[in-house]
Amino acid sequence: MEGAQLVSDVQRLSESLGELLEPVAEPVFIAVSGLPGAGKSYFCSKLTEKLPFIILESDALRKALFPSPSYSPQESSRLFGAVRLLIERLLKKGNSLILDATNLSERHREYLYSIADRLGVKLVLVRVEAPPGVVYERLKARRENLGGKSDADWAIYKRMKPSVQKIRRHHYAVDTSRDITPVLNKIVREVMH
Repeated sequence: MEGAQLVSDVQRLSESLGELLEPVAEPVFIAVSGLPGAGKSYFCSKLTEKLPFIILESDALRKALFPSPSYSPQESSRLFGAVRLLIERLLKKGNSLILDATNLSERHREYLYSIADRLGVKLVLVRVEAPPGVVYERLKARRENLGGKSDADWAIYKRMKPSVQKIRRHHYAVDTSRDITPVLNKIVREVMH
């Protein structure tokens, strides 16, 4: 990727976030993974009710860079190259954040691990899931409402499902079709210690 293009992309993504929170001495990075419709954005919004974190939502960031996204591999590569640099810059400035993205492959999560390791930042990993029947209904409702940031539908869910890889590091698993409060509380306790 071009250096100037990357800098410009990161600037556009940064501007799309609006007003940032007050920096902290020891920022924390929470990386959320899961298939479309699993409830990642819902989970992240509930988490920010308890923790003052910036949410980097990949669907919203994609549309900030690409108003009519194609979801091509080149577009995704450009987006996530910029997102990774944005994560690094925000953490260096003392901003705690949550990355809300599918993050299905360990190869892609390795970039996140290395950022946290290199900066000495606490990394909390969360796998969000829900039963396929629940996901189907959510995606159907999302399509009918046309209000969401995500364009993913049931066909995309089914196409992505086989690419889910096990998270090799310690992580929290949460089923959003159930009460998520116990997992939220565990994460808040880990972040506060």
